[in-house]
Amino acid sequence: MSPRTLAAVCGVVLLSQLSAPSAVFAADVPDHWTIAWATALQPIPQRADLPPLYRAPDIAGRTVRQIIYPTLSGKAVRLHVSNKYGIAPLVIDDLRLARSAGGAAAQSSDEVRVTFGGKNSVSVPAGGAVESDPAAISIASDEPYVVSSFMGPGQRLVAWHRVSSQVSYVSAPGNHAGDATGDAFRQRFTQFAWVTGLSVDAPASGAIAAIGDSITDGMRSSLNQNRRWPDALARRFAREGDRSTAVVNLGISGNRLLSDSPCYGDALVKRFDRDVLERPGVKAAILLIGINDINFAGMPPRTGLDCDFPHTQVTASDLIGGFQRVIAAAHRRGIRIFGATLTPASLPPQREAIRTTVNQWIRTSHAFDGVIDFDAALRDPAQPDRLQRTYDSGDRIHPSDAGYAAMADAVPLDAVANSAWK
Repeated sequence: MSPRTLAAVCGVVLLSQLSAPSAVFAADVPDHWTIAWATALQPIPQRADLPPLYRAPDIAGRTVRQIIYPTLSGKAVRLHVSNKYGIAPLVIDDLRLARSAGGAAAQSSDEVRVTFGGKNSVSVPAGGAVESDPAAISIASDEPYVVSSFMGPGQRLVAWHRVSSQVSYVSAPGNHAGDATGDAFRQRFTQFAWVTGLSVDAPASGAIAAIGDSITDGMRSSLNQNRRWPDALARRFAREGDRSTAVVNLGISGNRLLSDSPCYGDALVKRFDRDVLERPGVKAAILLIGINDINFAGMPPRTGLDCDFPHTQVTASDLIGGFQRVIAAAHRRGIRIFGATLTPASLPPQREAIRTTVNQWIRTSHAFDGVIDFDAALRDPAQPDRLQRTYDSGDRIHPSDAGYAAMADAVPLDAVANSAWK
């Protein structure tokens, strides 16, 4: 991409770049593995009066099928299975990976059984995580794959990634992990669970981790269409002929930079190490977070389940301090981090003042390794506190599919995908 092209990309501000970082990997994963798909977990509130959105399907002794789209090709894979937030061991008796045949169906000719220490079953202790053995299967980027997990008889779903924008499936009772058809999979849900990463054997590659809240998560994007901005960014790399850069989405809808939530997961300052720095092959991160910190203080407390609790008041200085903590964590591990400006959200004046102050700091502080001006890409020139109409999904906060595409177009490819790993 030429300097003139970079300058024209939706107000992107490029700051000075660090020297090429060293790779960061999970402790037991050698340096030829790169994360190609990932998601971040959040706890399911444990109470009897949950609203329907937070009621998990019954998965005990059943098979769960999840559809994932890796963003990097390879000839072998490893799956990462997490029992974060678990209150008992997570038992998977049979785990398989195959190319999708549409819906809940799988192409059995491409299927591999995923093992752990040579065993077909795995028990992950509460709070723990495991990496699978390498499995020989040809992975093609931007193609759908079916992950089938036959769960132990005592299993309950206590953590998930709630807004997957992708349909998953639960079978009738029994082991249907090897089924080619989707006939047994009678129940649908729109969350991810347990399998939180797929890494591919891909030397000379690297991953970009997009982390943030619902705007990174892709809230209100089209179901099953992969229209989140990290999806569109991965497709941009492919169109430019870059086959060595993966993009993984670690946004959590409702997430905050500084405060935990009973529904929306740990504060990003707490989860950054787990969700970004411990992923194999991550070389850069794009951080977009803070609008919920600004907004939730003004939300009225709710009886029963209050997902916005605590209703913490924040200042621009509070958010800047949180950004500095995340930047320092990334730099300690040799990972470049790009700050994204907070997008318009039709905020009342006091909250809008916090947003604009934070954005000014992101643009001018030189604290990040580069700046991606999503605010400039999406705002209405006549009313800069609002999204452009064509980029608004209808709630004045979350972008439409077109808005998410505009965000991806605002990312300077050459800057975030440093040539050091190519």
